[in-house]
Amino acid sequence: MITFKDSDRILIIGASGFIGRHLVKRCLKDTRFVTCIGFSKNLKDFDTIHVDIKNNNKLHDVLNKKSFDYVFNLGGHIDHTQYFKGGRNVIETHFTGLLNVLDSIDLKSLKGFVQIGSSDEYGNAPSPQKEIMRESPISPYSHAKVAASHFIQMLHRTEGFPGVVLRFFLVYGPGQDDKRFLPQIIKGCLNNAEFKTSEGKQLRDFCFIDDVVDAIITAAVSSAAKGNIINVASGVPVRIRDVIQKIIKFTGSGKPLWGAHPYRVGENMELYADISLAKRLLGWEPRISLDEGLKKTIECYRGMMVE
Repeated sequence: MITFKDSDRILIIGASGFIGRHLVKRCLKDTRFVTCIGFSKNLKDFDTIHVDIKNNNKLHDVLNKKSFDYVFNLGGHIDHTQYFKGGRNVIETHFTGLLNVLDSIDLKSLKGFVQIGSSDEYGNAPSPQKEIMRESPISPYSHAKVAASHFIQMLHRTEGFPGVVLRFFLVYGPGQDDKRFLPQIIKGCLNNAEFKTSEGKQLRDFCFIDDVVDAIITAAVSSAAKGNIINVASGVPVRIRDVIQKIIKFTGSGKPLWGAHPYRVGENMELYADISLAKRLLGWEPRISLDEGLKKTIECYRGMMVE
């Protein structure tokens, strides 16, 4: 397992999100010099900065060219709002926010910068999706992610910036937002409730949170990773319908209303990753199977319901 030095200074943007919280917990095992940008009151025990990264002046004031060894940008959240319905704000969060962060920190001491991308950048590219494919964004969100990916690569090529982009597929695990797909399904099944879902014919790629955090930290310290876009996923396609049926089996209950939700407009029906680059550059591949990960996640939510 890759670890940080106890003197390493770390900045985590988006620390109050699902992945961010797990990353904070992991980093604090190695070093106490962890600074978080987020809006959750649960981060009060750490060096936490409450600021909107879209606000360049305020961000610059609070960071004030502070020095960090490693920076992880998990800022923003998944938002498929169309451009003329408010999508510009999504672009500013995910792309302009990145520019503001880079303008606000001291780059001289930076050893690694991890930018979090998204499988949505591939659009309707055929599966399995590979990093060499031309991106085809279908929303302001995925467009902003593509712009950020190319920007990080440009900085590496032209100015030696130590950045790497990790393209996540479907990350899941304990503590995920209730609005996300798996928590909704799990809670519906635990309550033996009826819940709406699509027909579930989509092929997707699920990766457990602990494996994802391992990939994030490994990419940060890896010199071979710098300047690359790297898929982080299981590499194993599974139908959404099969995942729901697994959850029903593991919980012993649940009443899905198949087809009650339409497929998303422009949705890629086969979105799963080729992870050969992650294996080659990072020496990383997931350790936790889908069945094991689902059981861990279900037990977490079951315990929360009992409390």
